[in-house]
Amino acid sequence: MKLKPYLQSLPDAGAREAFATRCETSVGHLNNVAGGFKTCSTELAVAIWEASGGVVTRQELCPDNWWKRWPDLRDQPVQAQG
Repeated sequence: MKLKPYLQSLPDAGAREAFATRCETSVGHLNNVAGGFKTCSTELAVAIWEASGGVVTRQELCPDNWWKRWPDLRDQPVQAQG
């Protein structure tokens, strides 16, 4: 699932804030990444992936260069959700 639909699937602003806190960032920054206004750092991609329970994948967060950041994922299919 991509980040934007994941954020929209959270029940309310409090849940989005809690998710951002688990990712050690702000809701505003997550919205900027989700909207394509900011790139997603390696650290943030891992934090989002972990905080979402793997629903939002690192490949989806870094589609232009994930194989350079995590070469061990090359043999794993990218989940096509949302």
